[in-house]
Amino acid sequence: MSDQPPSGPPQDQPPTPPVPPAGPQPTYGYPQAPPPQPQPGYGYPAAPRQPGYGYPAQPPTVVAGDGVRARENRAIALIVLAAVVAIGLIIGSGVWYSRSSDGGGTTAGGGKNGTGTAAGGKEKVPDNPAADVLFKVPQPKTEENVVTTPGSWLSTRVYAKSGIAEITGYDPADGHKKWTLKLPGPVCAATGHVTPDGRTGIVYQPSMPTKTSRPGCTQVAGVDVRAGTKLWTRSIGTGEFASTFQNVTVAGKTVAVGGLDGGAAYDIGTGKVLWQPKPGDDCDDVGYGGGTKLVAVRKCGGYGNRTLSIQNVDPTSGKVISEYKMGAGIEYAGIVSTDPLVVGADAGHSASGGSGVSDYFSIDGRTGRLLARIPVSGDTYDGECETITLVEECKGVVAGQGKLYLATKEHSGGGGSKLVHTNEVVAFDLATGKQTGQRAEAGDGYTLFPLRMDGGNLIAYKEPPYDKGAQVVTIDGASFKSTTLMELPPPEQGGRSPQSGLLPAYSEYRYSQGRLFMAAPNAAKPIGSFDKDKNSVVAFGTRD
Repeated sequence: MSDQPPSGPPQDQPPTPPVPPAGPQPTYGYPQAPPPQPQPGYGYPAAPRQPGYGYPAQPPTVVAGDGVRARENRAIALIVLAAVVAIGLIIGSGVWYSRSSDGGGTTAGGGKNGTGTAAGGKEKVPDNPAADVLFKVPQPKTEENVVTTPGSWLSTRVYAKSGIAEITGYDPADGHKKWTLKLPGPVCAATGHVTPDGRTGIVYQPSMPTKTSRPGCTQVAGVDVRAGTKLWTRSIGTGEFASTFQNVTVAGKTVAVGGLDGGAAYDIGTGKVLWQPKPGDDCDDVGYGGGTKLVAVRKCGGYGNRTLSIQNVDPTSGKVISEYKMGAGIEYAGIVSTDPLVVGADAGHSASGGSGVSDYFSIDGRTGRLLARIPVSGDTYDGECETITLVEECKGVVAGQGKLYLATKEHSGGGGSKLVHTNEVVAFDLATGKQTGQRAEAGDGYTLFPLRMDGGNLIAYKEPPYDKGAQVVTIDGASFKSTTLMELPPPEQGGRSPQSGLLPAYSEYRYSQGRLFMAAPNAAKPIGSFDKDKNSVVAFGTRD
């Protein structure tokens, strides 16, 4: 995407969020100490995570001086819980877009072009973006406080979603069930990548949890999401000595899984072991990022004395193609993108605003050279990475075509009214780490949430004011003007929206060619009457 010269906001709009200073640009090897963070900008604290296994109902209140100890305590707690309640560490998500309907885009200059595709992307711009509910899937019934149900995949012929110990394929147009794949236990983790022929990988438990038994997430499987069949199942070790895995991904024809015991990889078609943890090895692959490349987050040493490396790995052999060694004080990292290679990390436990990220690192995947280090304040920008266990779980931050896209925190809208909130999306150059000067405004009452790239354009979700319908928009990578692809119906007067509770930061959003699917990554026992009619999936479609 080409850059556009900066253009400031109108005089009656709030000022552009503070621009963090460009971080130091060291060459290959350890980066310099993190630069001072910018002062918090306007906005409100980040919303807490949804309660569930591994996450408390309310995050603890932590003053600035307690940040280091809070992160250490959380990491230690996760390590202890892994062997007992591994289900609590694996709320993940997956998505599959068919080759024929991949991506999303906008028209150049933000104008519509009927049912043609947008410049720079593959998404069609409808003549009428108004959308209706296509179907809803009620939340599965359970007596457990929380059961994980991560994973959803979308193609032109099937929308598949995991339920409690099963995966179901639906007709994406009307929700008619096409198939159901039964599993012995809940899905623990799913991936956002599949092969061109519709194969992916999952991690699941070998049996259902009970009040006295919480089986670990030890089973790795290859799944054909077109046919709804399980191709193979593998595990490492048995019984109490079985390895547990918190994340899974796919690159090429390889399924790679990572966890506290190290990483392993399998041939996606046969389940053949390509590599697995080595006994006595002081270094472990804690997780992988997939897609067109396979990137490992590799740790060496114990907690408090750990070094971390980001490795571009050959998916078939496991051979390291390139490596970037993170600096001292960085013990966890999350992968935003493998191509371009971008990771988020909490340098020196300095992340703020609940984001888990103080800096984004742009890395040359071919040579391992650091291109840019982008310091960000969690009090100024949205976007977060669960860097401790779910290395591929970064949300609200998107990288592609040489840029990193971040939304600002909510702030007062036009006229300075504290009752009207809004935000913007800004872009950083991955080669220099500096802002490009481009800025897309959500508009009064709306807030933008980046979802994914479509060629040179960004797909984003616009959360609406209480009396309006949400929107899906594309933001042109060159002009930064947006085009509406879909507008959801507003809530009925006195009622609530069918997608109530399915916020983009905590849910699985899948948009392709005029259809939007929102899904919950877990199911829970209802608490009161408000909870009993919750949906697991809500699907919307445009009318043309």
